[in-house]
Amino acid sequence: MKNLWDDKVALKCKDDLDLRVYTSNLLGSNDELVLHGGGNTSVKIGGVLYVKGSGWDLSSIQKEGFSPVKLDLLLEMAKFEKLSDSDMVRLQHAAMIDESAPNPSVEAILHALIPYKFVDHTHADAVVTISNSVNGKEHIESLYPNFLIVDYVMPGFELAHKIYELIGSLDWKKIEGIILHNHGIFTFDDDAKKSYTKMIDAVTKAEEFLDENAQVNIQRSYEHSGCDIAKITKVFSQFKGYEIHLNINQSPLASFYASQPNLKEFASCGVLTPEHIIRTKRTPLVMEDTNLEEGIKNYIMEYEKYYMRYENGETMINPAPNYMIIKNLAVISFGSTKKEADIINDIVEHTMLAVLRADKLGGYQSISEADSFAMEYWELEQAKLK
Repeated sequence: MKNLWDDKVALKCKDDLDLRVYTSNLLGSNDELVLHGGGNTSVKIGGVLYVKGSGWDLSSIQKEGFSPVKLDLLLEMAKFEKLSDSDMVRLQHAAMIDESAPNPSVEAILHALIPYKFVDHTHADAVVTISNSVNGKEHIESLYPNFLIVDYVMPGFELAHKIYELIGSLDWKKIEGIILHNHGIFTFDDDAKKSYTKMIDAVTKAEEFLDENAQVNIQRSYEHSGCDIAKITKVFSQFKGYEIHLNINQSPLASFYASQPNLKEFASCGVLTPEHIIRTKRTPLVMEDTNLEEGIKNYIMEYEKYYMRYENGETMINPAPNYMIIKNLAVISFGSTKKEADIINDIVEHTMLAVLRADKLGGYQSISEADSFAMEYWELEQAKLK
């Protein structure tokens, strides 16, 4: 992965927050690090944590996109044994020194716990691909012996408190970063350039591992589409309850992915990183015949069973699929707008390559179905709290 740091540009930064904006934009410019709002960054200045605000994208964030939060209050919050999402949001908002700023990231407490000025967090494809393979833990531990490696924990307070428990006797001078299994990677330093460079170097190490051990030979198998696009639009709009927009993907990657044997099992192993689930749902509709209405009805029936297995008073979202894979042909994403359909397609493209590469490492393995449900409905609740 190319290091994009430019000393000439960095010299124009007037203060640490300017540097924070600069390196955040560098991270956000690479969709193999963060995708559509993913990841977060922070800087500590004079007892205040400036952390990425909700709703901002690292590729375009500016100073006003960082939420200023009293560091000491965040550190006190980490000590709580339990804290509901609504209480965490309320307390974080109360700790802000500028109420006009955006709400802090749900990972603000975790950023506060890391005792370095600059903290970078991404959902790097290469790292998560390795982590999401069946032997991911062993591979990650071998590649990153000086990282704190943490099993999957729900983002937000639960994750922050887990880190708080783990770092009690930790010698931070011996730690180069943190890897959260099935989630992402943190790097940090008191120098902006060093923190950013640590991220690029760590991800490059994962990319080199994949190049050596998980090469994918994408064979072009293009078939002329005989799909009735008007019918697909009409039928899905009926099941969704609004007029949908489509993104039809017949790229070499999409058509190769759609041609995999045992496609339904292969393509239904879960999301690449947990936050994607609110966009894509856990699984796609896989069509291996031409009865579209029956396929959607069966998908909805399976989604309702999934919901009933884990619900705890949540209101079920529309159970219709958010994207579809047509055997040997294409991947089609659905959205209420063209932009939404395109975002889902972007996420699916990154997921497809990760699944194919993880398969070369023995198989792809995402977070559990129960954790997927918890994340799907937690994300929806977070959206309401913002």
